[in-house]
Amino acid sequence: MDQDKKLVERRLESKEVFRGSLLHVFKDRVQLPDESTSAREYIKHPGASAVLPVFENGDVMLVRQYRYPLSKAFLEVPAGKIDPEEDPDKTALRELREETGLECNRLELIGQFHPSVGYTDEVIYLYVAWDIRTEQQEMEEDEFLVRVRLPFHSAVEKVHSGEITDGKTMVTLLRSWEWWQENEPFVF
Repeated sequence: MDQDKKLVERRLESKEVFRGSLLHVFKDRVQLPDESTSAREYIKHPGASAVLPVFENGDVMLVRQYRYPLSKAFLEVPAGKIDPEEDPDKTALRELREETGLECNRLELIGQFHPSVGYTDEVIYLYVAWDIRTEQQEMEEDEFLVRVRLPFHSAVEKVHSGEITDGKTMVTLLRSWEWWQENEPFVF
């Protein structure tokens, strides 16, 4: 849009202030639209994929895992970061297998999600998977989670009741529910 051109901030200099194994923090000096300057701090992230497996009877598989920054366990869709040189769909399939022990014959990209545009460039690719088969779960050494199978409509209700508060899970469930109703019309 032409209006967006009036909002562009131009990078004048960039400095990496922290390099972790997952996140890289930068502090940039930018020129604002009115030609004044300001600082911008942000996190570079490799991106991630989230996938909702849907079983033939309308159940979905979520995972419950402890999240250290908030000191509590969350109910989430299987998800994980994109490895270098990996396509987002391969990440979705890998995370599905690792976290749930499931594989699918059908995987559909249903959109993408920017979880926090104010301080990170992270993008999460959202998928729905069906025509599911059970294989062996292959969790990473430092990964501890519990699989939770429940009816699709119950998972969506948990978003609306506030029981599910993880952003990627909320968006993936709601987008998947809408997509499923339009493309696989049967009642759960």
